[in-house]
Amino acid sequence: MPENRIAQSLLTMLGEPIMSTSLILPGEEGQLFDPYEIRLKIGNLVDLIIDGGACGLEPTTMVDLVEGVPEVKRVGKGDPHPFQ
Repeated sequence: MPENRIAQSLLTMLGEPIMSTSLILPGEEGQLFDPYEIRLKIGNLVDLIIDGGACGLEPTTMVDLVEGVPEVKRVGKGDPHPFQ
């Protein structure tokens, strides 16, 4: 989980795991990271947008848990060692 105060607060308040992903719209190549642009493009399609400012573009570590055995698909921000 990123070192982001909003994400960390949600984890604490919910007391449950959460899943997140980069926002790449169909037909687009790059991810959306600016809250204003996100609101313009999909604000009418979602219930809530939490505006924490623009986020970084550094890719995160991605782990596939579908088959039951963790498989690191992408190494980025976030320690992959617990899954190897």
